Amino acid sequence: MAPLRDLVRAEQVRLLYGDGGMALWSTLAVSGLLVTLLVWQRAMGLTAGGVFLGAMTLHTVARVILRSAYLRARPGVEDWRRWANLFVVGTVAGGLVWGAGLPWLMASGRLDLQVLVTGVLVIGTYGIVSAAGAYLPAFYTFVTPIVPLIGWYLFQGDGLHIICGAMLLLWAPTVAVIGQRYNRILTEALELRFEKAALADDLQAQKHVAEQANLAKSRFLASASHDLRQPVHALAMFVGALRSYDLQPRAADLVEHMDASISGLDGLFASLLDVSRLDAGVIEAKPVPLPLQPLLARICRDLAGEADAKGIALRLSPTSASVHSDPILLERVMRNLIGNAVRYTDAGGVLVGVRARGGEVSLEVWDTGRGIAPEQQDVVFEDFYQVADPQRTGGAGLGLGLAIVRRLTGILNHALTLHSTPGRGSVFRLRAPRVAAPRVATAVLPAARPPADPSQAFILAIDDEAVIQIAMTELLTSWGYRVGVAGGVEEALSKLAGWPTPDLIICDFRLARGESGLKTIARLQAAVGALVPAILVTGETAPDQLRGVMAGHPLLHKPLAPARLRAAVASLLAHAAPSADVAAE
Repeated sequence: MAPLRDLVRAEQVRLLYGDGGMALWSTLAVSGLLVTLLVWQRAMGLTAGGVFLGAMTLHTVARVILRSAYLRARPGVEDWRRWANLFVVGTVAGGLVWGAGLPWLMASGRLDLQVLVTGVLVIGTYGIVSAAGAYLPAFYTFVTPIVPLIGWYLFQGDGLHIICGAMLLLWAPTVAVIGQRYNRILTEALELRFEKAALADDLQAQKHVAEQANLAKSRFLASASHDLRQPVHALAMFVGALRSYDLQPRAADLVEHMDASISGLDGLFASLLDVSRLDAGVIEAKPVPLPLQPLLARICRDLAGEADAKGIALRLSPTSASVHSDPILLERVMRNLIGNAVRYTDAGGVLVGVRARGGEVSLEVWDTGRGIAPEQQDVVFEDFYQVADPQRTGGAGLGLGLAIVRRLTGILNHALTLHSTPGRGSVFRLRAPRVAAPRVATAVLPAARPPADPSQAFILAIDDEAVIQIAMTELLTSWGYRVGVAGGVEEALSKLAGWPTPDLIICDFRLARGESGLKTIARLQAAVGALVPAILVTGETAPDQLRGVMAGHPLLHKPLAPARLRAAVASLLAHAAPSADVAAE
């Protein structure tokens, strides 16, 4: 960036050339009227008047050409001095023309005309303050004709002229002070302006650096989500397997504490990674026609155990409505809202319902919980904000749940409102566009038959990491199931001949060498010749990666709680064929 002094001077020069056009033509016009009057009053000869006006016209045209050249050139800051000097040369020329013309303009013996000429020069001097005061050298050369005018009055010899000269002599310094004051104020204003602009640029640059650093952090966490979840996922399964052993009371207590700690880490991990993906800008909504009943029923079914443990009712009002929304993002929003309602309701219950509102649908979550004070109802959606609660424990979370909801509703472009009364409860309303119910496609392969004895089912587990294979084998075996493991689809296909027909497939969503869990399941089902029920397990949270799962397989997220996996396994083995309304967790 150029030095402050050069920036100020360049702006002063720009003001000189920007204001000079009208002043030049006005000065020429006044000069013409003045010469015409003097010639008409026979106080100036026609030749003298023509010479003076010719000189003024040449001077004006030259100055206008110079101004046009400046405007066309649009010079940079570093060129200010050259253009300032050219402007000063022009003002000096103008002063010389007026100074040389004074003997003709100050009509001998006509005090009235002399006062008129003097008045024109005095008034023009005040007018020059705004036109040339931006740059002091230009201002001083503009007013140079005043000096010979004072000298002319003083050397006339009579008392009246001497008094007029003395008055002009006393007046001249005041004009200089006015010009200097105007220039100082303008210079200070320009310096302040450029300093503020420099500070704003610096602040913007620092903000950009901070935003890029935050974005890089978010992108790293978003891209590393799968790898970061893997160790915790394996640990959760090993702990789940340990619980099936006959442990000493002290060891059993330690396992329980480990399980609780892993569950807490799971929740914190999921929140941080979700926020990172949202802030990284990698999540976009891809709305489709979506029936609400399966989605809401699945969420309420998953949270029913927590509600029962607290002794509160969790009810879903049946609905046939469908909306135009992103299935994964909408489920995350509603799961968070319903989960919060259950978590912060100590007595009474939670009601989930859907109401038609013209061309929209209002998804509503009512609770009889603790409520939120009016002054907190806006800030509860801020990052890391937690409502003050004496009953809150250290495992209450990071305060990111509603912050994630706010980001997701923004991406979905769904309006979210909150109404709450402390001590009486809250209601969250989410409005989404209403559409006709979508058609459900039929499967081509026949449904697999449920195993005769679900407790002895054969489960095929596929994961490309050896530690996960070991953990999955230990966990499923501890539950009484028979287990076969493979690192990918080719290995699984090669082993199918020596294995029983799988009753259930548990497959990692993202396998090595770019293998897709969805395609792996499809190939295995084709090889078996039936729609063997399957569960996808993933550390991914990207909607673009997960949307294809919504068509038919339950999706469990890493780190995976063993109880959640066991419930999903038992449910699918009891029904065998995957249901069209099963979707991501």
